[in-house]
This record gives sequence, structure tokens and C-alpha cells, in this order.
Amino acid sequence: MALPSHATPIDDTEATTDRAWLAVLAAGIAAAMHIWKLPAALGGIQADLGTSLIQAGLLLGIIQLASVVGGLATAVGGEMAGLRRLLILGLVLLSGASAVGAAAPSTEWLMAARTLEGIGFLLAVVVAPALIRKVAPPQRLNIALASWATFQGTATLIGLSAGALFLQAGGWREWWLIMAVLTLLPVPLLLRRVPKDVAPAEAGLRHALRRVGRTVATRRPWIIGVVFACYTAQWMAVLGFLPSIYRSAGLDGPWPGILSALVGGVNAIGALSAGPLIQRGISERSIIFWTFLSMSAASVATFAVNWDRFGNGIFIQVVLIAAFSAVGGLIPAAMTSYSVRIAAADGSVTAVLGLTQQIFNVGNFAGPMLFALLATTTGGWGTTWWLTCALSCLGMGLLAPLGRAAKSDFPANGKPKCKAGHTSLQSRKRR
Repeated sequence: MALPSHATPIDDTEATTDRAWLAVLAAGIAAAMHIWKLPAALGGIQADLGTSLIQAGLLLGIIQLASVVGGLATAVGGEMAGLRRLLILGLVLLSGASAVGAAAPSTEWLMAARTLEGIGFLLAVVVAPALIRKVAPPQRLNIALASWATFQGTATLIGLSAGALFLQAGGWREWWLIMAVLTLLPVPLLLRRVPKDVAPAEAGLRHALRRVGRTVATRRPWIIGVVFACYTAQWMAVLGFLPSIYRSAGLDGPWPGILSALVGGVNAIGALSAGPLIQRGISERSIIFWTFLSMSAASVATFAVNWDRFGNGIFIQVVLIAAFSAVGGLIPAAMTSYSVRIAAADGSVTAVLGLTQQIFNVGNFAGPMLFALLATTTGGWGTTWWLTCALSCLGMGLLAPLGRAAKSDFPANGKPKCKAGHTSLQSRKRR
């Protein structure tokens, strides 16, 4: 995710409404659906292309590869080239890559297409939150940002359930083509409802690069990124292989995809719950600590117990893994709130969250592969809680050196404060 700095160009002469940020949210959901179009289709892909379980893990994670190396650069590029322009470019690239993937004759071809999808996904989701902060009406900003925190869970719910239902009648290649078309649907909304980008002054680039340099020289953004990666690695791994886990437990038809979609969708509950908890004075560190602990307990109960011995064991397992996902949703919202407040006065909030995205996508990339490797090595899914618990323990251990975030000079509305504590816009109004 990325937030705007002073260099972010948007045409403020055009009125912004709820329709503008809702269009951006729709674009983010459409982009994230490309991550979740794969899990329900893995069985068909493995049968069609001869894909191994390890290769399947790589297919799940490779879409995050671009974010591993380009998150920070894209955040800065969005400020300079234009947020709306990069978002639309990302959607177009996702659509084209999905169409290319539909024609894949081999696993390697499909991996290459997924890599291109990863670039499109990166362009879309890094600049989207920055664009939301620019176009949302001030009185609706908190709602808009909280809604953005649910985009991944919403995409999981829609992508997995729609894919599971479609794949009962069609093949994975047809599903890839349908996704190529669906991805372009938000583009007319963005062109019509989101204000045009304004070309920045040449001095803006030098100013942005100085702020980015000051930010990445501090340690806390790097630690935050690793803590975030400890969450994303296990959530992406579990949700990505959940349809396969349910199929191995004996479920057939659309049920593995539908149940996985429900598990992913409840992640939005946690994301929406973080804001009220923080408003009540609970620190982000406390929220993250107890969330990691709860996720560990839920994953142990889910995978360490052989639920096949019980009559309705599969449904108990679904409830437990749904708790894992719902509680886990607290972490992205809490980490974003923390990240916004740690940027130094002479640093860049955009750089903090761009760098964070770059690091936590290492978790998105590596998590599914490690999950699959562990299951393959030990002969089943029953030992995969070793990975989830290890990642949670690492995340909890890294909270200590973070400390409490100081109040930033950039409040929730993204406008810098003057010495009297008012935003610059408020100060101009008073004058």
C-alpha cells in the first residue's frame, strides 16, 4: 500500500465523491481476484499441464514476485507519473496477461503469465490507497480507507466462490479469459469518476527522492515489513491451498472452493474491527501480538488434529480456519495505522508503505512454496502448523524493537499540520 506525499499529482479542480473512491476500490478488488482465481483451478491445471505440488506453490506465490522487488519504486513512480494512470495501466496489464495465460501449453508458460499479472497487480494496489486518500471526501476518508483494508478478503470471497462454481461447468482456461474481461470493467468508472492526473513539476521528483532516502535509512519501516510478512506468508499459504486441503479430505464438487471463499471473506471482519479497537486506545502492537497468538492457536487446532476421525470433523475444521482468517484480518489494518504514524517529519509516508509492501510480498511469494514443501516432505498437511506457528513467533518477537509509534506530522487526512496543530488547509481557511 502507498499513501500520497506532497508530490502526488491529482487535479483538485474536479469534485470528488464517494463514487470516485468506490471506483478505485472496485479496481483493487478486480486486481486481487487474479490471485484467487488460481486455488480453485489448481486441480484442473495439475491434470492439464502435469504441474507438481511444488510448482503449484510457486504458481500461487509468483504473482507477488514483482512486488518483492518493485513496491517502493512503484510507490514513487505513482506520485510522479500519476496515480490514476498507473492504476489503469495495471488493470490493462492484468487483463492481457490473463489472456496470455489462458493459452499456456505448459506450466512454465503459465508461470511467465502469472509473473506479468504480478506486475499489473503491483501497479494497481500500490497506488490505489494513495488515490483513495486523494479523492475521498474528508468526512468519508476513514470509511474509505477501512473499506480498502477489506479488498483482499472481498476478492478472496468473490474469486474463490465464482471460480468454484464456474469450474463445475467450464475449464480453467475459459475462467482465465473471463477474468481478462472482468478486469477491464472498472476502467470506464476510473476514467469517468476519478479526477485526471496533473503533470508534476520537475522539482517534485528531487523532493520525493530526498524524502524517500531519509525514510529508508531508518530501521522501523524494515521491521514493520518483516512483521507484516510473517502474517502474509501464512495467510496466503493456508488460503491458497485450502481448496486442495478440502479435496484431500474428501470434499468434491464446488464445496472446496466455496468453503475456502467463505474463509477468505471473513478476513474482512478483522480488518473492519481494528479501527474501533485503536479508537478505544488499544495499541497496534497489542493488537498484532494477540492476533499472532490467536492465529497460532487456530492453526494448531486445525492442522495438528486428525479431524477425519470425527463425524462432522470437516465442519469443525472449517470453523477453526475461519477463525484463523477472521482474526488475522486485524493485522493488515493495525500495521497500516502504525506505518502511517512512524514516518519522520522530513520523511515520506509513501516510502514507508511502499517499502513495507515490498517486504511483506516476500512472505506472499515464499509462504505457499514453504507450505507445499513442508506438506510434501512430511507426507501431509498435518505438520503445516509448524510453519504458521514459527512465523507467528517471529512476528511477535519483532514487536519489541518497534516501540510505540510517535504521533506523525501527517494526520489521518494526509495533510501536514502547522505548529498550532491545524492542518495546512485549516490554517489557510483561518487566514
